[in-house]
Amino acid sequence: MAYINRRKFLANTGALGFASSLGLLGNMTASRALAADTSGYKALVCVFLLGGIDHADTILPFDLASYNQLSAIRNGMFDAYGVGSGTSSRDRANLRQLFPTGDTAPLGERDFALPEQLAPLHSLFNSGEVAIVGGVGPLIQPTTRAQIDARSVPLPSRLFSHNDQQSTWQALATEGAVNGWGGRFIDAALAANPGAIDPRFSAITTGSNSVFLSGQNVRPFSVSSNGPQRVNARFNRSIISGNRDFDETRRLLFNYLRRGDLSTQNVFARDFAALQSDGIVTGNEFADAFAGATVDTMFPNTGLARQLRAVANTISIRNVVGSDRQVFFVGLGGFDSHSNQANTLPNRHAQIADAISSFRDSMMELGVWNDVTLFTASEFGRTLNDNGDGTDHGWAGHHFVAGGSVQGQRVFGSLPSSDINSAEYTRSRLIPTVSVEQYAATLGRWFGLNDSELDAALPNLANFNERDLGFMG
Repeated sequence: MAYINRRKFLANTGALGFASSLGLLGNMTASRALAADTSGYKALVCVFLLGGIDHADTILPFDLASYNQLSAIRNGMFDAYGVGSGTSSRDRANLRQLFPTGDTAPLGERDFALPEQLAPLHSLFNSGEVAIVGGVGPLIQPTTRAQIDARSVPLPSRLFSHNDQQSTWQALATEGAVNGWGGRFIDAALAANPGAIDPRFSAITTGSNSVFLSGQNVRPFSVSSNGPQRVNARFNRSIISGNRDFDETRRLLFNYLRRGDLSTQNVFARDFAALQSDGIVTGNEFADAFAGATVDTMFPNTGLARQLRAVANTISIRNVVGSDRQVFFVGLGGFDSHSNQANTLPNRHAQIADAISSFRDSMMELGVWNDVTLFTASEFGRTLNDNGDGTDHGWAGHHFVAGGSVQGQRVFGSLPSSDINSAEYTRSRLIPTVSVEQYAATLGRWFGLNDSELDAALPNLANFNERDLGFMG
């Protein structure tokens, strides 16, 4: 007979879309130092690009020698794009050159550019509101090609696996991890100032439940891209079908779920009853607040834009729901471009750029652009060489960070050469020069965490000398 652990049961039931953080605050200890700076309002918005975005087709070499080198390595890809026609988005003349300020060492005496579909991000880069962080990926410690070849350095588990690397990026462990660094950041802020943060509305996802947002004391709260629904509205004919007494059935079921049976002697049943009852109240409380959302900025009618509009509307009611620290998770799929990349990636690029640009405008409308930081993430980059008209799973990639407090129009980390034989690559895969944990720590410090809290949230951070990459003000 298999016995179920109650703690695990509570964690699993907390992943239900309508569940809340009831009972989880008991894990907090009064002895913890109130160290995190939770003054004012701050929010992090993770835009996860599912499938592994091709970094070399997102930030392209622009100096002639490097561009020609990439063209030779990716001959099939460039042909698929119609490069040489004069009208291709990958023709060198049609790229948007980057002119970074500050330390240009990451460029390595080379020039880089964005494709025209990312023109809105190019504009935000030029206005100092977007930074680029190059060569980011999972690492246990600083790693070189020579160490990889000599097998003298530990590597993250299950590299190049979609599920495992999505989990590693979000939770710093392979699939099966139970909490992520976004949730841990909220845990730290909540421990420092529980009166200023409502754990029910501090970790919000617009899709399926994300391990990134799960902590010891918080669970993801799900909001659809079209906004929240009252729980009683969900019991419709698609769930209770063929019943002529539908309305009465729905009423009785809703009342039963809302009431719960807290008197039962079965501890599991009592826990579940408490969770479902509180979850319904929480969902309806949020729906009431969301009805007063005040964002007027227009967003494109795309999946990512609708999600970011929901985030913007949620931020607009931050004072109503009472959370001075929030972490959001949104996602866009379609980046696993083993083939047909020339027809799929430009569309995804346009979605990313247009959605982020509209989100920026909405934050300006609300007057909180300095208090909100959006960043991209993806389970891995792609191989430098193509496989015809696509690419294979890589390792490191490049990412964008946007916000009013970002040290914009700058490049951090490193942007590699287009020399496939360079020590920057292993089997055509870019070796990270920036770990996910360094990337996260820079965001976490801006969010208000101190060194000890960052070390607790990011277990391998102590292995790296550079804890703050400098892209946040």
